[in-house]
Amino acid sequence: MSGVKLIHHVNVQISDRQRTRDWYEKALGAKFLDRGQFNQRQLQLRIGTGEMHFSETSDPVCIGHFAVEVDNWAETLANLDRMEIAYTRTPGTTNPGPPRTPEDTPYQGRREDNGEHYTYVYDPDGNMIELVHHPLGLEDSAGNDVELADISRGLRWKQKESTTASG
Repeated sequence: MSGVKLIHHVNVQISDRQRTRDWYEKALGAKFLDRGQFNQRQLQLRIGTGEMHFSETSDPVCIGHFAVEVDNWAETLANLDRMEIAYTRTPGTTNPGPPRTPEDTPYQGRREDNGEHYTYVYDPDGNMIELVHHPLGLEDSAGNDVELADISRGLRWKQKESTTASG
């Protein structure tokens, strides 16, 4: 049986393409994906090792949330603070409830089982994003450490030359 290898992209609705691009680049370090003629249809950004696609509409609908892994928790929170982006441990409520760990605050939490840091933010159109950081790292089913792809190399899916901006 064939299985899923990875999530290729997530698509969310937005109302302003340039505002969205600016926000995701500044808040999450996203990179614009130049897809030539396809750029007219939707905004596409690389976020970490995945892609985000954004469909522009006059009345965007926000459903649920998606989560992204960040590489440095303290730097991420400092960047959110610099940009004056609010973040919370418990989205959608004014009562965060009791902390589950001594490190929990109304603004960020820590999972008991794996030490994961987490918080929630909203993009300019109200799409909820969970930011997570796993300080213990990633392991395979045998308990061996696993490293993710090196995103600094600007990985991207190959394209047919006829569909690229230069082709």
